[in-house]
Amino acid sequence: MLGLLLLAAGIEDARRRTIANATNAAVALLAPAWWWTQGLRLWPDVAAQLGLAVIVLLVFAGVFAAGLMGGGDVKLIAALALWLPALPFLAMLTAMSLAGGLVTLLVLADHRFRSREGRPEIPYGVAIALAGLLALREPILNQWA
Repeated sequence: MLGLLLLAAGIEDARRRTIANATNAAVALLAPAWWWTQGLRLWPDVAAQLGLAVIVLLVFAGVFAAGLMGGGDVKLIAALALWLPALPFLAMLTAMSLAGGLVTLLVLADHRFRSREGRPEIPYGVAIALAGLLALREPILNQWA
């Protein structure tokens, strides 16, 4: 289910440059079911996931406030933090940064090729979705160590 939601978020951001609150809410609200199926304990496992998500939300809210990322992107990253432990989440952020750089270069090249004016909007949700899908597919990142 998470994979489908990430795919939907990436497609939506590529097409409309926005990620619906409903998509982000679904990602976040499905996390407790994932915790339960994985046998996570309230303390320390669930508390660690919640703490990570809060830290991620605060850090990326600062990125949003600086005008470097959209609100939907921030909410999607924070919702993903509910699913991945800290180290796999950091690996996902690394993949997201690399994919984001590639998406940015492609959008900038297209912007220049079409001789468009103004600053282009980067669909960073595409990079977040790709990195999240990689994290789901990667067996090392899928283990609760």
